[in-house]
This record gives sequence, structure tokens and C-alpha cells, in this order.
Amino acid sequence: MRKQFKPAVLATLLATSALAVLAQPAGGPPPQDGPGMQQSEPEQRAHRHERMKAHMAKRAAELKADLKLTPEQESSWNAYLATMKPSAPPARPKREDIAKLSTPERLDKMREMRQQREAEFDKRDAATRSFYAGLSPEQQKTFDARTARPMHEEGRRHHGPR
Repeated sequence: MRKQFKPAVLATLLATSALAVLAQPAGGPPPQDGPGMQQSEPEQRAHRHERMKAHMAKRAAELKADLKLTPEQESSWNAYLATMKPSAPPARPKREDIAKLSTPERLDKMREMRQQREAEFDKRDAATRSFYAGLSPEQQKTFDARTARPMHEEGRRHHGPR
């Protein structure tokens, strides 16, 4: 009886595995019915960029309300916001174009892109420091509390919960 039991279990296991494989959707083009399914990558990036701008505007309005800015601080706030406004997403080079480059050329291209990101960061850094310097100590505490995000939480935003 025991010798017959193992083959029966193995046969059942193989049959179940085969059914699971057959139940998988067939290959081919993805369905074109759902919303956003027909967007190209540049359109998807533009859509994400618009959502990010809306989110940042909401957070800026909340921050401004929490800071309780004086009329004298309004111009500094507006300058800060103008600098922090997200710029248009940079155009990504096509894979085919990158593949045609030699390794040193690819490294140069990556360095150029990194320098552009760093220049954008430096501009925002200077604007933040300038705005922060014009805040009262109480407003600085509020700004610190509202804008501080630990680095480990920042990573989770992009990679999901751990």
C-alpha cells in the first residue's frame, strides 16, 4: 500500500503543476482596454510628473499654513516655491543610442546627466537655506518637523514596504 501511495501523490502533484501552467495567460501583446494601457513611456512619465506637481502643490499649501508666514515673508516664500517647482522631466536617451556609444562615451553621458541633477539640487539647496534663514525660530522648528524624512523611509517610498 505504501509503495502505491508515493506514485499517486507524485502523479497528483504533476497534474496540479500542469494545470497551474495551463492556467497562466498566454503570451502576446498586453490588453489595450484598460485606462492608460496605450500610453507610451514619455506619456507615462509626463503623467507621473503632473501627479508629482499636484502632490507638491498640496504639500506646499499645508506647509505655508503651518508656518503662519508674515506678509514680509511672502516674497521669500514665493521665491522659494518658484525654485522648488519641479522642472520638466529630462529627456532620457534611447537605449539604441546608448548602445552605440563606447564605454568611455557612456560614462561621459552618465557624468553629464549626474552633473545636471547635482546643479538642480544645488539650486534648491541654496533656495531652502535662504528661505530658512528668514524664518523665526518657531517657524524653523515647524519647517524642520514638516520637511524632515529619515533616509530609510525615503527609500521605502520607491521600493515598497519592507
